[in-house]
Amino acid sequence: MELPVTQISLAGVSLAYRDSGAAGGHLYSDTPVLLVHGMGGDGHTWDRFAAQLVRRGRRVIIPDLRGHGRSAHPASYRFSEFGADILALCERLDLTTVDLVGHSLGGYASSWTAMQRPDLVRRLVIEEQPLPLRSGDEQVTFTRRLPSLPELWHATSSVLRHPRAVLAFDRSMTGVALEQFRKPNPEWWEGLAEITAPTLFLRGGPGGMVDPGRLARMRAEISDFRVREFSSGHSIHRDRYREFEAEVLPFLGH
Repeated sequence: MELPVTQISLAGVSLAYRDSGAAGGHLYSDTPVLLVHGMGGDGHTWDRFAAQLVRRGRRVIIPDLRGHGRSAHPASYRFSEFGADILALCERLDLTTVDLVGHSLGGYASSWTAMQRPDLVRRLVIEEQPLPLRSGDEQVTFTRRLPSLPELWHATSSVLRHPRAVLAFDRSMTGVALEQFRKPNPEWWEGLAEITAPTLFLRGGPGGMVDPGRLARMRAEISDFRVREFSSGHSIHRDRYREFEAEVLPFLGH
């Protein structure tokens, strides 16, 4: 699905996004869906799902996060800033309600937005967000340190299919992100109670990057929270697309 790319300056950072509502020729339901990609990719990872949503009458907005795709490479990559960019984009577009779907880093940005503006977010889908530490007593753990052969193949083929995303990615943020994952983030945990949107968390099972103990604590903090587990790795919407669609489309509704 080819959508026009718009550049917009938010707090001095140029962000690129695509909006099916700007293409014209469609009648959309009241609530747009905003799709937020993970680290190292860009908004094109959502093209297949976005096309399905548009066919179902949903307006779809797909940003490139700062440091990714056609967006700018700023000096700072704090996790909260990715969320602030998403919230600022929603406010600039005068959105009064939105469904958020975020993968990995995009899940962090989406959850942060839902904390800051619970009145804005109607439905929240978080796919394989690595959950931050709550205190200094915890250790950084992932369910598996090394990717499987299928995951390595998918990563390699993604580079071949979408070289633009790889070339555009600001690799300087990788170390910054790892450092943030090593530090406790009690503010994020405290903010979970502010989320009022029904929340669907998609976990990639043993091949993913979600600590099950922290996920259980997250479930206890959000009043309407459900978890679906998949036999896949970190990118469910890519590796198990049909299963992903079957879970997410009914959850988002109309």
